[in-house]
Amino acid sequence: MIKQMIRLQRCLRYVGALALAFSLMGSAFAARVAADFYVSPQGSDAWSGTLAEPSADGKDGPFASLQRARDAVRELKRSKPTDIVVYVRGGTYPLDETLVFGLEDSGLGDSTISYAAYPGETPVISSGREIKGWRKVERPLPGLPQEAQGKVWEAEVSGKFLTLYDEEGLLPRARSESFKPLKESNAWELRFPKGALKEWDNIEDVEIFVRPTRDWIVNMLPLASVDESEGVARVAVQATYGMTRHGAWVENVLEALDQPGEWVLNSKLGKVYLWPRGDSPVVAPQLLELIRVEGKIDKEGPTDVPVRNLRFSGLTFKHGERYTLTNEDAGLQHDWDMLDKDNAVLRLRGAENCVIERCHFLHSGSGAIRVDLHGIGNQISNNRIEYMGGGGILLCGYGPGTKDVNKGNLVYNNYIHHVGEIYWQSPGIFLWQSGENRVANNLIHDTNYIGLIVSGCVIRFFDMPEKREQVRAIRKHEVGKLPKDFEFADVERFLHSRNNIIEYNEIHHVMKELGDGNGIYIRGAGSGNVIRRNYVHHLVAATNKQSGIRTDGGQMDTLIAENILYKCKSQGMTLKLNNRFENNIIADVIAPRGIYMKIVEGPSTGASNLRNIFYSTLDDCNFLTEPGDGGGRLDGEDSRGRVNARFADMDSDFNIFYCKADPSIAEKTLAKLQSDGVDANSRVADPLFRDLENEDFRFRPNSPALKMGIVEIDVSEIGLRTEGADAYTLLD
Repeated sequence: MIKQMIRLQRCLRYVGALALAFSLMGSAFAARVAADFYVSPQGSDAWSGTLAEPSADGKDGPFASLQRARDAVRELKRSKPTDIVVYVRGGTYPLDETLVFGLEDSGLGDSTISYAAYPGETPVISSGREIKGWRKVERPLPGLPQEAQGKVWEAEVSGKFLTLYDEEGLLPRARSESFKPLKESNAWELRFPKGALKEWDNIEDVEIFVRPTRDWIVNMLPLASVDESEGVARVAVQATYGMTRHGAWVENVLEALDQPGEWVLNSKLGKVYLWPRGDSPVVAPQLLELIRVEGKIDKEGPTDVPVRNLRFSGLTFKHGERYTLTNEDAGLQHDWDMLDKDNAVLRLRGAENCVIERCHFLHSGSGAIRVDLHGIGNQISNNRIEYMGGGGILLCGYGPGTKDVNKGNLVYNNYIHHVGEIYWQSPGIFLWQSGENRVANNLIHDTNYIGLIVSGCVIRFFDMPEKREQVRAIRKHEVGKLPKDFEFADVERFLHSRNNIIEYNEIHHVMKELGDGNGIYIRGAGSGNVIRRNYVHHLVAATNKQSGIRTDGGQMDTLIAENILYKCKSQGMTLKLNNRFENNIIADVIAPRGIYMKIVEGPSTGASNLRNIFYSTLDDCNFLTEPGDGGGRLDGEDSRGRVNARFADMDSDFNIFYCKADPSIAEKTLAKLQSDGVDANSRVADPLFRDLENEDFRFRPNSPALKMGIVEIDVSEIGLRTEGADAYTLLD
């Protein structure tokens, strides 16, 4: 309980200090640049927009809409080629169509065009439209559970929406009890047990949430038909994998509306039904994207023309709609997101040197921020992202090929939590086919799957038949014909998530629902990536198949250094091929399994295990494993045809092993390594952390780690930064 309170206090301190810093940064920003235009809910688009408040005679004042301010800036640019600032006053700005900034909205030369919150005020951009005309349903509703009869309200609506919100946030859509699809199911047809589904009159409104055969994905799929007599449901969009093994449920049916807050839409009747959980207004979103910055994209060709030098500062974004899959989508990695998809409330699609800073994203059905296709030199910093149905921040370049124009971006000091609330696989931060970026000092927690992903394309997918998962994203007209038995060297130049610096990030309490995932994950990402000084801790969910950090099949030439992996369930580090693991601390991996470092795929030539600390307070631990451990050593290839990884083939030395509860475990580990001809200078010794109970991993002055050249790691330097009030210096 004490440790939980310490973590909570730290988090609250971060939030409070970050809010103060945002306020100070806003004041500093206001002081250094006067506004050219103002926007206010009390304004008028017929006015000049040059006054912060309506004039005394009521004949002039601020604009009423961001659209009008954008158009006025276009005019002003003709006579003012320097910086232009638009201040947005507090209040709500409803959008019923996406606000698009194009090439004509770029800053000229090195000048910037800023849309910023008026100092001390909170402008909210929302696509939510209030649903009015609610009336209590007095008549019996066929199919409605008995406990909900007399408690449900209805309203007449037009169109279709997939999410609803009240002042607390996302209202849960009615969902059935979970059931397990029958084994005869596939990616198009779901075989269900008797009574689980029915032939609803408004089948086009009903969706099925399914966890397919893999642990790392969920699909939300519209139903196309249900045959009750045969026990077969067909989906309108193909699932990623066969719909077997894990559970499923249906959403948006009256039979499942049995809790306060739940709702059902029947678009055929034009009615929405709700069991209210409070008295606040209820809004339905109108848009997937609230703001899109879009350059001239030549999707198949070699050259784009990006929008440049736009800045969005201090704005709040709410009530974006939830996206849906289509049969034309191209999946990223294992369909964790989609290529070039309109599923973030603020999207840069063809942008250079743009800034998104001190903005707040919340209560939306899709993601927060995307930088799609062409995105170079953009900065995403000091934002708060929470309670999103999709992911937090996605840098998504072009698919594997020769076009490499998503790079050199900064993702800094963002606070991201409770994302992936609908699409569980959505991570806090996702770099796909995007390189040379710096991702630093972000805090990510409470996700249902991985915290941070760096990926591109798994090598074997270059030779697979057409499918949504990875294959459709490949730019085959650029890749050309590969050799019959192609290898990594033949495709490495098409993988652009290279030379990224992932540092000083704190990640905890992720992997809450799905399995086979990690705090930080890298695969198919190209070479030269550095993952250093990150703190991944308290991965404590029920799943037993996860790691703090993992390099997955095919990933090579990655340096993982000076990270702390603490209280991660199942495994601390999973290392494959020639990746290097140096000067890290792995402490108190949580059983079952309790593997501190697992090497899987070889050859391990070029890999390293140097100056690491493996520390356990309990005797239920297994410091190192390689293929064959526990069942006799395997030589040559494993069951998948991969060369086995071996510590004997690595550069492994100067490590510390210590099990406080049973020192013999560390002694046996070191003896085994030394019998294989490695770790001649490693030791069994207490590293003497200053205060492990309070997560202080620095060393006492007499620590043997210092004598062995192990670099000290200070957790206080990791995670959100609040020093430095000025936004410009904070990004330096």
